Formats: sequence, structure tokens, C-alpha cells
Amino acid sequence: MLRLDHLTVIAPTLAEGVDHVRACLDLDIPYGGVHPEMGTHNHVLRLGDEAYMEIIAIDPKAPAPTGPRWFGFGDPAAVRRDWDAGRRLRTWVAATDSLDAVLADYSALFGSQTRISRGGKYSQFSLLPDGALPMDGILPSIIDRGGRPPPTPRMDDHGAVLRAFVLDHPNPSEVDALYERIGIANAPVVREGPAMRYVAKIDTPTGGKTLT
Repeated sequence: MLRLDHLTVIAPTLAEGVDHVRACLDLDIPYGGVHPEMGTHNHVLRLGDEAYMEIIAIDPKAPAPTGPRWFGFGDPAAVRRDWDAGRRLRTWVAATDSLDAVLADYSALFGSQTRISRGGKYSQFSLLPDGALPMDGILPSIIDRGGRPPPTPRMDDHGAVLRAFVLDHPNPSEVDALYERIGIANAPVVREGPAMRYVAKIDTPTGGKTLT
């Protein structure tokens, strides 16, 4: 069974991502770290006991990876187009304790596994051959921390709590059926909308906020 691990804001630059989330939530998001294998860096925010959010962008100081770069960063122009179109809360990551088993059944959807790290801690991560988002972000990428607990309980608490995570989509029943077939606990609530778009409702110390 897969479970929601964290929401992902994919930004053309880290500064743009931080500014956007600050404008949405009225919170300063702490710096997270770097991902040497992917040439990216992030800021992270705890969203209660079971989930967090990351803002991720290419690290201009890091060398580019020799293989595909995750979260679609291999196509910076597409990242910029999505950003300018308002698709900023772009996707999410699900956790599993058995990535091998998931990929044995669904490698066509999620790709193969690659080792990634942040802060000296290693995990296995699903990655499509071109680094694209699974089904353009409808499906999550998958992380397997090798038995380590999720980082959320150890993160500083800034008073933000995820109350709802919603995916607007023209064919919600198809997406719900896909989530059920794969086996995803606490997947986004899917509702009908003209185009794919994620929305998160987040309680903060200054009231309820919306992140898109």
C-alpha cells in the first residue's frame, strides 16, 4: 500500500517557489537541503503529523546529473510553462516500504528505482526513463526510505496542518479507479474540473489558506 508522504511545489527557481508559498500561506518555509544525485535543492514545511510539503528547484551551483533528472526538471521550459500557468503545487510523493514490489507490478507507470540522498540519508526513489512526472503528475513519484521512519515528526512545527488535498481533473472517476487499483491510502480527493490542477487547504497560525 502506498501512502501520501509529501506535496511538491515544482519551481523554476527556489526563490520563486519560496515567495509563492509565502504569499499563499503567510509563512516562511525552512530550508531543507540538497539532492546531489539530482542537482536540486529544497525548502520543507511540516503539515501535521503525517505529511509535509517541499518546494524544489534546480540548484544552479550543483553539477547536472548524468542521467534523467526527477520531477521533470530535465525540461526547464516545461517547468516554467506550468509555473506561469499557475500549476505550482504540481505533484506529490507517496511512500512505501516495498518499492521493489510496487515496480514489479507498475514499472510502466513509475519507472525504475534510483538511489537519492539528502543530508547523508539515502532512499530509493521511482524514476521514469526521461525523468517526467508519472502521468503528468496525476500519479505520485514513490519513495522508499528503507525502513527509516518519515521525517515529519522530527521537523520543526510552524503551526501548518494539511486539511484537504484535492485534484481537479476532467475525468475524476478514472483517476479514482486508478488510485484504487494501485492501492494508495489517503490519496488526493478527486473532483471534476476543466483541467488537471492540485489545491491544498492548509490551516496556519493566521487562519485557513489555499496553496495551488
